[in-house]
Amino acid sequence: MAWISAFAIFFIIWWLVLFAMLPFSLRTQDENDDVTLGTTPSAPGGPHMLRAIVRTTVVALIIFAVFYVLTRVYGFTINDIPRIAPRFG
Repeated sequence: MAWISAFAIFFIIWWLVLFAMLPFSLRTQDENDDVTLGTTPSAPGGPHMLRAIVRTTVVALIIFAVFYVLTRVYGFTINDIPRIAPRFG
């Protein structure tokens, strides 16, 4: 696998994991009892992007490492995924 392909796959994994990790440890203004006038109570209470980016990077690295081991060490390919629909005929 070329380094540019590895980076592209890692970036796609990272981007998907980012949106999965954003809601974790999010405290809303309503939970902090500090609702700013003109905003909804469900708005974030403060910045938490740095923690989300760090968590996302760690989880994405773990997922990419599993992907790399499965494809490079064990030699699995997309053709090794079993078919979902049965073959008729």
